[in-house]
Amino acid sequence: MFRKILVANRGEIAVRAFRAATELGVGTVAVFPFEDRHAEYRLKADESYQIGDKGHPVRAYLDIDGIVAAARSAEADAIYPGYGFLSENPDLAQACETAGITFIGPRHEVLELTGNKARAIAAAREAGLPTLTGSEPSDDVDTLLAAAADATFPLFVKAVSGGGGRGMRRVDDPAKLRAAITEAMREADAAFGDSRMYLEEAVIRPRHIEVQVLGDATGHVVHLFERDCSVQRRHQKVVEVAPAPNLDPDLRARMCADAVRFATHINYVNAGTVEFLLGEDGRYVFIEMNPRIQVEHTVTEEVTDVDLVSSQIRIAAGETLEQVGLRQEDIHVRGAALQCRVTTEDPSNGFRPDTGRISVYRTPGGAGVRLDGGVVYAGSEVGAHFDSMLTKLTCRGRDLRSAARRAYRALTEFRIRGVSTNIPFLEAVISDADFLDGHATTSFIDERPYVLHHRLPADRGTKLLSYLASVTVNKPNGESRTTVTPRDKLPADDATPPPAGSRQRLLALGPAGFAADLRASRAVAVTDTTFRDAHQSLLATRVRTRDLVKVAPTMARLLPGLFSVEAWGGATYDVALRFLKEDPWARLDELHAAIPNVPLQMLLRGRNTVGYTPYPLAVTRAFVAEAARSGLDIFRIFDALNNVDQIRPAIEAVLETDVAVAEAALCYTGNMTSPGETLYTLDYYLRLAEQLVEAGAHILAIKDMAGLLRAPAAAKLVTALRSRFDLPVHLHTHDTAGGQLGTLLSAIDAGVDAVDVASAAMAGTTSQVSMSALVAALEGTERDTGLSLDAVTRLEPYFEAMRKLYAPFESGLPGPTGRVYHHEIPGGQLSNLRQQAIALGLGDRFEAIEDMYAAANRILGNIVKVTPSSKVVGDLALALVGRKADPSDFEANPGAYDIPESVIGFLNGDLGDPPGGWPEPFRTKALQGRVTRPVETELSADETAALAANPRQTLNRLLFPGPTRDYEEAVADFSELTVLETREFLHGLRLDEEVEVELVKGKKLLLSVSAIGEPDDRGMRQVVCAVNGQMRTVSIRDHAVKSTVALAERADPSVPGQIPAPFAGVVTLIVEAGDEVTAGQQVATIEAMKMEAAITTSVAGTVKRLAIGHAQAVEGGDLLLVVE
Repeated sequence: MFRKILVANRGEIAVRAFRAATELGVGTVAVFPFEDRHAEYRLKADESYQIGDKGHPVRAYLDIDGIVAAARSAEADAIYPGYGFLSENPDLAQACETAGITFIGPRHEVLELTGNKARAIAAAREAGLPTLTGSEPSDDVDTLLAAAADATFPLFVKAVSGGGGRGMRRVDDPAKLRAAITEAMREADAAFGDSRMYLEEAVIRPRHIEVQVLGDATGHVVHLFERDCSVQRRHQKVVEVAPAPNLDPDLRARMCADAVRFATHINYVNAGTVEFLLGEDGRYVFIEMNPRIQVEHTVTEEVTDVDLVSSQIRIAAGETLEQVGLRQEDIHVRGAALQCRVTTEDPSNGFRPDTGRISVYRTPGGAGVRLDGGVVYAGSEVGAHFDSMLTKLTCRGRDLRSAARRAYRALTEFRIRGVSTNIPFLEAVISDADFLDGHATTSFIDERPYVLHHRLPADRGTKLLSYLASVTVNKPNGESRTTVTPRDKLPADDATPPPAGSRQRLLALGPAGFAADLRASRAVAVTDTTFRDAHQSLLATRVRTRDLVKVAPTMARLLPGLFSVEAWGGATYDVALRFLKEDPWARLDELHAAIPNVPLQMLLRGRNTVGYTPYPLAVTRAFVAEAARSGLDIFRIFDALNNVDQIRPAIEAVLETDVAVAEAALCYTGNMTSPGETLYTLDYYLRLAEQLVEAGAHILAIKDMAGLLRAPAAAKLVTALRSRFDLPVHLHTHDTAGGQLGTLLSAIDAGVDAVDVASAAMAGTTSQVSMSALVAALEGTERDTGLSLDAVTRLEPYFEAMRKLYAPFESGLPGPTGRVYHHEIPGGQLSNLRQQAIALGLGDRFEAIEDMYAAANRILGNIVKVTPSSKVVGDLALALVGRKADPSDFEANPGAYDIPESVIGFLNGDLGDPPGGWPEPFRTKALQGRVTRPVETELSADETAALAANPRQTLNRLLFPGPTRDYEEAVADFSELTVLETREFLHGLRLDEEVEVELVKGKKLLLSVSAIGEPDDRGMRQVVCAVNGQMRTVSIRDHAVKSTVALAERADPSVPGQIPAPFAGVVTLIVEAGDEVTAGQQVATIEAMKMEAAITTSVAGTVKRLAIGHAQAVEGGDLLLVVE
């Protein structure tokens, strides 16, 4: 037996050889290039030595002289080649023989024969094996093309020295043959140092069956039965099974006998594999012999209980098969085994390999589960130099189905983070019914494209941790200002189902009956705005769904007599997507489930729905229908300019639902009772109300956005509306000046039917009047609300604690302000405008902004100011203040100024005509020479179809494409952030603080941050975290640190002419700037992990510029060139 074996390979096969040698009492030596210095396999050898030159790791494993020299230096008396690299290279075997070192494998003459595929086929014919027809080998493209002149397609282009699917292409179209030969030659030359090719006829839908053989130096050969390796991609095996399922016993015997006959014919010694293609007609043909151990040898070991690697070593040391204990009659198959190759490849992207640092690496175990690895561990780097395989999973069972079940279970136990893997793809393959029935062919994957897009692992722990670490490092909202947990402030509650409430009355009476009942009632109906307008006005709409849902069931039990809960619409839709990273539809679903006894109410901007511009009517109808279907009961509909033509389509859409209430609002502005008011008079509002009634509204609403409605005006307007129309009247106002409780009481005395208020903790100033104040004021009177003052006040501590969580967004007023009567800024906008002013560095000049707002309103024609018209005025005011402009000069010379897009759109008529007409000549001057975008009035056929098939996602995209994209990217990057508590969502984690995150019922993660490193040259910090106590390190960009490293230019996926690198590797450009290219034309090649692939352009045009050098290492997504 040998004294010491050097393994001329890496990774799992090196580890496999070390283990076998150790069991035989033989010393082991590893060799490694600089790039593999951290690889785990070298640590498993008794000795290890670095070889090769830094920067050329693959070349090191192909350096025969270097490997033999290392063996001599280490005093090894044998070299084990494994598979790949030099395993089939006769020069290594010859060099070993010359150096007096044993090569563990066949003699170099046999390697020369089997390594030349054409000679191997000739030898098979001599031995009487059935073979395919093919061409003579050549490294000349034209010679091979000439040989294909009379060939039948499809055919294979194969490398003479090929293996592992490299240097091999299937060609179905003669026109693509030249490109396939050229590409395969380059790949073979890079992988094997031999670019010679030959052509071979292709068998349609064959099975790939291979027979394992062992031969000794006395001429004895045995087989260890067959393996089915039909599941392949790019002619490289993915899943292997032993024994081959559904194989006729007679056919199995003939194939195994042929394998032994061939090995005997060529005097084969050591382990090898004879490979066949088995056609659908039962005819099989020899295709090649692999004169080495195979990746998939483990399945044969599992079903025969023969240690193949140990046998290789013993045979090379001079033992016979008899001495090894192998007699053909004693070799039997027991059960079945299945092997899966776990790689970093992305099946959905052409099996392109991924690279990166592995942050988590946990593996399965248990009975019948075998892992062969040796390269990776948590913290290891997966580079672009070598094969993408991480480990081999081999599972055995009594039959194929039981082995597959075990393998599926084992695959689900893997936790690999930091790089993509093919595990979901493997799960799809081994659970496929045809695979389990043993019907897989080499076209299995091509015929089942769905397996390429199987469920991807959520990896929620790492994603959530990345988000929390980023927030912890960057502190976008500063430090948390409270330690109070709002949930602790909820009143004691028995958690019983909520009692029947006003929603049950709506369901029983229907929309019209419900409205009539409201009109007939003496009690003042109360709408709670805490769930929407209150926090929109005070906290920039930043309150998250989870904080509303926590209190919602308690509120439903304590206040079933509420007329409605305003919980949706308005800015909540936009902000949910843009800032909270929530789906607004999910909020509606959760609140509907939590408050089943009180109608949910929303604010609908007429044809604008919840957007800022009019949309096609189909969008309005679809939005209303989906909202009603999702549990929205009352739609408060308005238009920013009181344009009934914009309100009517929304009313009609609500009426079409037959279950929802249409509450049409007239937007109040100015001072109706002032002798100087000539535009917004009582007659104006009555004419508007008449049109809304004619449009079919169930309820009339007065929407006082800025809190301008004074008590006398409220009494006068409510009295007039109730006397002229039979509909109930609902009043909404803001308490900006501090006196709106008086306005509500005046309106109540005049007969108003319903009013809006908010929980006292969320009331006052730019919000609504306190609910407690209203309920107390009416208690015991004939217009008593019927609500319990005790119940109302019991909810206030929760909302007070909740408000403290959102302190960073408290940009509202410290107290009431009478300036609202001057500038007329709506309540919600007054808070948000302060936020915008602070962001623009204008926070200390807010009075100037208020004055400019009033001036802008005058310039634009004294318009009704509510979203989106209020945004127009606000944008103009901010622009003028930022430029320190004189409003009079701007009004006279608007062409000399940059005007916000929203203002141009307004002047273009995008929002309709203002009540007082257009301000001329200002409008004409402002629009002169400006390009305006037309308002979309029709949907495309594709959008119409998408709206019908997937209304929610399509509506999100149509209404807010940018915020929707931001939300979807956040979910992709961080998973659903709604599972995080608000304090962590806004402020991150405190060091060494462990937080519990419940992903779903019964599944919780424990997350923590223990250390934050110093920033590197790129501004990246290493953050040491833990998931369920297991350490992980994530890299986080510190936005406060400037990067000193030039970053590679990244391709924009939305621009087809920007050609990106598909994955990390070395790219060689084959075009120059100025070249004309056609769609589909190859523009570059990329080499990575022993694979070469073409990079093509998806668009035709001219190569505008090259973004990299002609041959350069890149990362996936880097820009390579631009075609225009």
